[in-house]
Amino acid sequence: MNRITAVVLALLVTTAALPLAVAGVGASAASSSQQNGATDASAYAGTHVAFDTSSNAVVDYRVDGERVFENVSVASQSDHQSRTGFGSNAELDAVVNLSGLGLELAAKSETRADIATDGSASLSAHDSNRGILTVDAGDEAQYVEADLAADATAESESDDRVVVDSGERTGAFVVVGDGDVTVNDNGNVVADLESDSTLVFRSYAEGERDKAAKEQESLIADGTATAEVYAEERDGERVADVATYGQDITVETASESQNRLEMTVERAQSEGTVVITSVSEAAVAGAESADDLAVTVDGEAAAEASSYSELAGGIGSDTSRYMVTQSSDASATADVLVAVNHFSERDLAIQSADGDDSDGDDSDGDGSDGTDSDSNDSDDVDGGNGDDSVPGFGAGAALVALLTGTAARIRR
Repeated sequence: MNRITAVVLALLVTTAALPLAVAGVGASAASSSQQNGATDASAYAGTHVAFDTSSNAVVDYRVDGERVFENVSVASQSDHQSRTGFGSNAELDAVVNLSGLGLELAAKSETRADIATDGSASLSAHDSNRGILTVDAGDEAQYVEADLAADATAESESDDRVVVDSGERTGAFVVVGDGDVTVNDNGNVVADLESDSTLVFRSYAEGERDKAAKEQESLIADGTATAEVYAEERDGERVADVATYGQDITVETASESQNRLEMTVERAQSEGTVVITSVSEAAVAGAESADDLAVTVDGEAAAEASSYSELAGGIGSDTSRYMVTQSSDASATADVLVAVNHFSERDLAIQSADGDDSDGDDSDGDGSDGTDSDSNDSDDVDGGNGDDSVPGFGAGAALVALLTGTAARIRR
């Protein structure tokens, strides 16, 4: 039985610029949590994300020390309609003051926290600098309400996207699947999720939600991006995890050497998918341009794309494609995206363009010269800098070294 899947891979690897800064953020998050009495099993305090849980809501959600939400509640649509008399044809912005399903912090680790509810819905908070929060509806339709922090404001950009401004940070809610998100009569964010749909929240530091970030949000909203790998070095240790935005996807990473990262992406469905990546200057010291990165898919070199549309064109084509963009002029980070063209399971290898594999391993059979076949001009990168040079970046050997030994496997 043939299952052909078009896979777009954008590995979102977020690394702190300075270990001291990372430690400071972690301490700030933990301190916030403690000040709010969140010292028991109901709380989570990671390097970037901290929150508490009450009996029916996620409370005091913070990213890098800044409060983003007062609380987030999820309620079954059928329960809410029967309790309040709210009609199924009523306007979404009239949904206010959700009672919320009962919930509990089911599992937590250094990189994520999973929250279970009394219904089919589940939530996951990912400890990356994007403060990713996902709400999966499960097999029932759900309402989600996010009460904003004081002085924060929300504005609808479309039926599937709402932008939240909380001062030092900007965030975006997007709906994946069937549903809508808007601003309700109380000025908070409310979403209508049909079964098997997901609400995704991503947070950005000031100035980081640029054109490239919006393009990535679009990939998530339209179902092209279904996973996001994030990894960073903490206290000398490398950590990695995956946020998933779609169904039936598995991402597994491994490394054969300091200069090579191997990844297997498997999906039961035939539609394309995404995993998204931000790399800090500290993590790629010595790399200077996109030419420092080579990508192979099943041993074949990927071609460099100069725009998101060209990148997406790699889906279903004869050749896989990749691109590197700077996340914003104000931040020392770069995004690496790879469009893998087909199959339900593919082997992806990322290595330095000079092909220096210190272990001499070549399990993909691609030799040592995995250079891209179209890496000349990148003068039309959406959200990029106007050429293929990303100051302080290139995602070469240091990128792979950052990810060496880390593994993330997520199943839905």
